[in-house]
Amino acid sequence: METTNILYIGRHIEILAIVVRLINSNEDWNGVGVMNDEEAKEIFCQKEFSVVLLGSGIQKKSETDLCVFFKKQNPNIIVVQHYGGGSGLLKSEILVALENNKN
Repeated sequence: METTNILYIGRHIEILAIVVRLINSNEDWNGVGVMNDEEAKEIFCQKEFSVVLLGSGIQKKSETDLCVFFKKQNPNIIVVQHYGGGSGLLKSEILVALENNKN
């Protein structure tokens, strides 16, 4: 099975580390976490991501700008807002997003 690359953008270093660890606990997923928009855009252009997770603390304007940028670079990118709720919810959000993208 092909590895799914997932970019997590969060503003809190502790939460970022936990989310990336949880993503990487799935053997079919590869998570990368960043804290700022510029770094997110840079890494998005360097690697092929299937999913972008937007964490809590991202201002609305920044969220809008990021979504526009990601969709312009890759119209098929899946962008999911993830505000927490535990590892089960995170996994479910990613799986549902990937499944919905197939249809």
